[in-house]
Amino acid sequence: MAAIMSLITLFSSPKPFTDPHIATIQHNAIRSWTLLPDVDVILLGEEAGLVEAGRELGVKHLPQVECNEKGTPLISSMFQLARENSESRLLCIINADMILMPDFVKAAKQTMSLRDKFVLLSQRWDLDVTRPIDFSSGWVEGLISMVRDQGILHRPAGSDFFLFPGSCYTDVPSFTIGRAGWDNWMIYKARREGWPVIDCTPSVMIVHQNHDYRHLPGGMSHHTLPETDENIRLAGGEAAIRYTILDATHRLVDGRLQCPQLSSPRFLRGVELFLRRIFFFLPENLRESVVRPQRWKKRMRKLLRRRR
Repeated sequence: MAAIMSLITLFSSPKPFTDPHIATIQHNAIRSWTLLPDVDVILLGEEAGLVEAGRELGVKHLPQVECNEKGTPLISSMFQLARENSESRLLCIINADMILMPDFVKAAKQTMSLRDKFVLLSQRWDLDVTRPIDFSSGWVEGLISMVRDQGILHRPAGSDFFLFPGSCYTDVPSFTIGRAGWDNWMIYKARREGWPVIDCTPSVMIVHQNHDYRHLPGGMSHHTLPETDENIRLAGGEAAIRYTILDATHRLVDGRLQCPQLSSPRFLRGVELFLRRIFFFLPENLRESVVRPQRWKKRMRKLLRRRR
């Protein structure tokens, strides 16, 4: 009897499982994925503890992901391996600290019924989690209650997951995972191709388990690392990595697609895009100073301080 093809394949490249807290939150996240209906999971890489985690959680593990010279997995290789080892109609790259619940699958099915090509993303809820989650009966309701009491909705920056049909994103650059810029490029790419960018924040609760940056060189944020500079170069420069959830073309609300509501951040983003079309001829450094409203505020504050 032929195996039943799952609708969604989640793929991820976890951090090493050597730090107890990182190991705990990654186990929590991946375990939540395995409980979803119609979903397969692929873990990619050769990080310490990954073989054992994959075996314990009953998910597929592929070690042969290509890495850069520092041993960090390349997103282009992750996409290729996911395609080669999945027959699902939908693929989803996701960070290994994100807890998913059944509303995620529901949103994916609703979106697929509305559009042929798209990318689905959302804001995340940040939550402090320090111990293993009890995934016994009622865990979803318990987690939702905890998030509403203690969680914080993250600003609409990049996204911690991107769900899309297999026909999309067939030419991803060799970005480095876990560094800044590549997630912004995913939104930029979709807008450039004319695919709907669908923000499902009103319909889905995605939970990010907070952590520090001890796993990175010097314990520094990923925004400060040289590999981020390379990601920005591969993306095509600063303009491409300015794309965020504010650039979504639709919102998924009650199973229907709606136009995003106008807000102050969205308005300022529109001003920025308008100015980019006008000042495209300027050198990048000068252009970024001219077109970004947030930089105007900083300059005004400096001028006011000088006058005092």
